[in-house]
Amino acid sequence: MKVLIIGNGGREHALAWKVSKSKIVSDIYLARGNAGTSSFCKNIDIDATDIDSLLEFAIDKKIDLTIVGPEDSLCMGIVDKFKENGLKIFGPDKSCARFEKSKKFTKEFLEKYKIPTAKYKFFTCFDDAKESLKEFSYPLVIKADGLCLGKGVIICQNENEAISTLEDIFIKKIFKEEGSTVIIEEFLKGIEESLLCMVADNKLFPLETCKDHKQIYDGNKGPNTGGVGTYSPNNFSNKTKYNIEKILGKIEYGLSDSGFHYYGILFIGFMIDEDEPKVLEFNVRFGDPETETLMPRLKSDLISLIDKCLNKTLTREDIIWSDDYCLSLILVSDGYPSKYEKNKVISGIERVNNSLVFHNGTKIKDGYILSDGGRVLTICSKAKSLQEARKIAYDDCNRIYFENKYYRTDIGLN
Repeated sequence: MKVLIIGNGGREHALAWKVSKSKIVSDIYLARGNAGTSSFCKNIDIDATDIDSLLEFAIDKKIDLTIVGPEDSLCMGIVDKFKENGLKIFGPDKSCARFEKSKKFTKEFLEKYKIPTAKYKFFTCFDDAKESLKEFSYPLVIKADGLCLGKGVIICQNENEAISTLEDIFIKKIFKEEGSTVIIEEFLKGIEESLLCMVADNKLFPLETCKDHKQIYDGNKGPNTGGVGTYSPNNFSNKTKYNIEKILGKIEYGLSDSGFHYYGILFIGFMIDEDEPKVLEFNVRFGDPETETLMPRLKSDLISLIDKCLNKTLTREDIIWSDDYCLSLILVSDGYPSKYEKNKVISGIERVNNSLVFHNGTKIKDGYILSDGGRVLTICSKAKSLQEARKIAYDDCNRIYFENKYYRTDIGLN
């Protein structure tokens, strides 16, 4: 079986690593892949958004299954195009991808189907948004409506910060057209939870729980990032689990009632306070860095699960997990998520013996592995306890060096 994975980050590296364990897979291609995937996959020089070239490649190579990593490709309609040409592909179509393309679209869906979420208003001009600030208490949350690489959500502690954020989005246009609509919503307190679900024609099959740390600094401070650390499982009370199941049922009903035919992954971000979960956001693809943490715990064959999902024969019993804990620590370039430098030589990866190393932003040049992004490497450890997994990850993190390496020191402590 030939598999094409679209993307070049840690998520795609982790998916490729898991796919490589399948006995029915003969060839794995990554577009574009990275320095880590080049050691066991065939990296191809096609951008994830170059859908026509990806389609041509898939047809030429007789690809049996394509797995889509990045949201951009999904929102551009890669699934629609591949299906039109008779190719098997795992991911939601362009219509369903609107759940990530537009936060406003998702909020209206949640409101229509009475799914718990934060109170909100949306705006298309600076003056109206600024005027509405008096209706909210602080802290509050301001979100750019579109795709912003995980950086379009800003928590504002006071009015000055809120006005400055609105100026950045509406006037300075830091998110370009992705910020043409802005959502202002109440700040939710509690424990954040990431739940990825495989979806077979609107039927949700939850994967294991995962805790994501989005803010760049220790103590959950500083600006949001694409994620700088995760661990799994993130255990909750039976009441919380029951309430999440009720929400999943409402989502399933809403998808069907709206006329969708959703296949792929639905990533649900929750905030949980006193056993009461509320939905923060939807994403329409495997989470990053959640995927790096979940794949080592997944005992089932991923290819088999995807095949059953696409054929609508998947059951919850098919998805089997190890009892171990996994913790992932993200090594980033200092300055991320703002300005940072690339092309730093990375050394010491070969000295890591007790963890998996997934490459987020790397490339090979002149025989050297170089940094090529804000998030550079994911150090993923697995152990019988969270404390043990944490110790292994931090020990192995110190075996790796690149100039201006930065990481949070409190992953797994909160």
